Amino acid sequence: MSWLFGGNKSSSQEKQSAAGAAPGDANLQNSLGFDPNQVTNVSNIISAPGALDPSRLHPLAGLERGVEYLDLEEEQLSTMEGSQGLIPSRGWTDDLCYGTGAVYLVGLGLGGTYGFFEGLRNIPPNSPGKLQLNTVLNHITRRGPFLGNNAGVLTLTYNLINSSIDAFRGKHDSSGSVVAGALTGALFKSSKGLKPMGYASAMTAGAAAAWCGVKSLLL
Repeated sequence: MSWLFGGNKSSSQEKQSAAGAAPGDANLQNSLGFDPNQVTNVSNIISAPGALDPSRLHPLAGLERGVEYLDLEEEQLSTMEGSQGLIPSRGWTDDLCYGTGAVYLVGLGLGGTYGFFEGLRNIPPNSPGKLQLNTVLNHITRRGPFLGNNAGVLTLTYNLINSSIDAFRGKHDSSGSVVAGALTGALFKSSKGLKPMGYASAMTAGAAAAWCGVKSLLL
C-alpha cells in the first residue's frame, strides 16, 4: 500500500517544489546568464565569453569595484632628512635591527677567527687529536661570543642614542653620528674610570666618523 500513498505524496511534493522554485530559478538564471540545473560541464561555463565578469557575481562580494590596495603606513620609508643610507630604512627600528645584527655577526666572525689562530698556537705538544680539537674550539667559543656580544651592545647603544639625537634635531647627519659614537663609548666604559671612558669615547667617535665617510663615498 505504500506505493499508492507514497508515490502520490512524493509527486505532489515535487510539483510544489518545482512550482515554488520556478521564480527563484528564473531569477538565478537571469543573474548568472545560464541555468545551473542544466550544467554538466563547468569548463564550458568558465570558457564562455563574459562568464567571469565580477558584476554577475553576488552583490555582497563587492568585486565590481575592482581591486583595492591597502596603503600601510608602517611600510613607508623614513622621510627624515638624511635618514636614507645604504639600505632602505623605515625608521630607527630598522636601523637598530640591521646595524646591531650586522655588527654582532662581524664581531662574532672576527673573534672566532682570532680564537682559531690563538688555539692553534696554544695546542699542547704531542697531544692527541681530540685534545687539539678541543683546545681550538675552546678558544673560538671564548673569543667569538666575547667580541660579538661587546660589539652588539655597543651598536645597540649607539643606534638608540643616534636615533634620539636625530629625533630631537629632526634630521640625520654626520655630526650627530659622531656625537652618538662619543657618548656610546663613554657610557660603555663608564664603570672603569675617566681615562678608559675618554679612550673608548674617542675610539667609537672615530669609528662613527669613518663609517659616515664610507657612506658618503658609496652613496
